[in-house]
Amino acid sequence: MFYRENGQFKTSYQADQQIFPILQDRLAIMGIVAFAAVAVPLLADEYLFRAILIPFLILSLAAIGVNILVGYCGQISLGSGAFMAVGAYMAYNTFVRIDGMPLIVALLAGGFFSMLAGIIFGIPSLRVKGLYLAVATLAAQFFFDWAFARIGWFTNYSTSGSVAVSNLSVLGWRIDTPMEKYLFCLGFTVVFALLAKNLVRSAIGREWMAIRDMDVAASVIGIRPMYAKLSAFAVSSFIIGVAGALWGFVHLGAWEPLAFGIERSFQLLFIVIIGGLGSIMGSFFGAAFIVVLPIFLNQFLPWVGGLVGVSISTAMVSHAEFMIFGALIVWFLIVEPHGLAKLWSIGKQKLRIWPFPH
Repeated sequence: MFYRENGQFKTSYQADQQIFPILQDRLAIMGIVAFAAVAVPLLADEYLFRAILIPFLILSLAAIGVNILVGYCGQISLGSGAFMAVGAYMAYNTFVRIDGMPLIVALLAGGFFSMLAGIIFGIPSLRVKGLYLAVATLAAQFFFDWAFARIGWFTNYSTSGSVAVSNLSVLGWRIDTPMEKYLFCLGFTVVFALLAKNLVRSAIGREWMAIRDMDVAASVIGIRPMYAKLSAFAVSSFIIGVAGALWGFVHLGAWEPLAFGIERSFQLLFIVIIGGLGSIMGSFFGAAFIVVLPIFLNQFLPWVGGLVGVSISTAMVSHAEFMIFGALIVWFLIVEPHGLAKLWSIGKQKLRIWPFPH
């Protein structure tokens, strides 16, 4: 038995259940990954790696975690920055307190402890939702901000209150240069993005979406809300924790609790809203927009002001960023909830009309 989709025959259940069942989609994704892994390291300079590419990859990874919780399961969270902090600090303690701890294991350990924190602070989702759940997760942000600033054990009793890591290496590969850090983050992001894409298409992913659409109806058809919601918090917090560990270890190198403040939580939520709720690819679009827009405005607005004889200060540029972000958030929440991911969807539809062999 077979059927035809976009001009391509599906002759088995396995073929239909591929992560990217359409040939053009697979080619596009493989092309993007190949370009990022081969061409970008040859073309980009140190500034591009440090200021744009590495933050973009790590924020994309964190946004994937937030999107699983907010976009796919419909549970509003304002504690993403706190879970990033848990991942960073627990990865740090695992790395410095256990002799010979491999870097990748330490980063994953940070994600594990962040997952535990996410489950604990996700328990209120069993009884409350919407604004009340957002306030409950906001409590996690304030609690961990206080804990990492006041409890000396987390910082290995550092007198300055900050922590630092150095001499990163994986199986003899020293991660020192910006290009090496970029490739390391790229590997993590690609692997977790593929895992998340596969996960949201599985049975648990369908349970998350059923809870998001109508939790009462989902429970009637046999879906356990407690399992679905807490599993979403667990997976989301794990991915966010790994992203937080990468942010501290690879991007910052040295950090303090303010690096994961409430502004980070709002930033990740804005990335998901602008990129597209319920879209793995939208997480990348939103992160790219958040990272590139401030740099673009810092260059573009003073140039435009110079053309008309108006001086544009740094404060005015900052205010313009907030106004643009605010306008886009309102637009994507009310008018186009799919965000920038809709551009990717439109592009895929145009790509599928190419004459590929059946």
